[in-house]
Amino acid sequence: MAGGAVDFDYGAWSLRYPELAASVPADLAQIYFSEATLYCDNTPRSVVQDLARRSMLLNMVTAHIAALNAVLNGVQPSPLVGRIGSATQGSVSVATQLDVPAGSAQWYAQTKYGLAYWQATAQYRSMRYVPAYVPPANPFG
Repeated sequence: MAGGAVDFDYGAWSLRYPELAASVPADLAQIYFSEATLYCDNTPRSVVQDLARRSMLLNMVTAHIAALNAVLNGVQPSPLVGRIGSATQGSVSVATQLDVPAGSAQWYAQTKYGLAYWQATAQYRSMRYVPAYVPPANPFG
């Protein structure tokens, strides 16, 4: 955790997510972690300044990406994107829905790991107002 950025710790990640680590080797998990930094800033300018907390959040997103993309227990990842909107059994029919408005949790809600991340980051998604500097006015010149 040097330089204001979190380093990926496969040992800690696999301890927390053993169901994923059984199928996701360290090198692939590292790639997923790098992808996770697209969703959770891992630079000194990140809104999440606590490195331990940022590590936990990045691990959640890494688990989410792994659950969406990795071959788990010999089962290929689903090609479906979005939530199941409807399903029938006779002649097997499945329809998915993904209307993702800005600020939506739908992509994250596809896995329990993503939804946990979404809930844990709620405090960082609210607006922060920083007033501009107003120089003192001198009405007399």
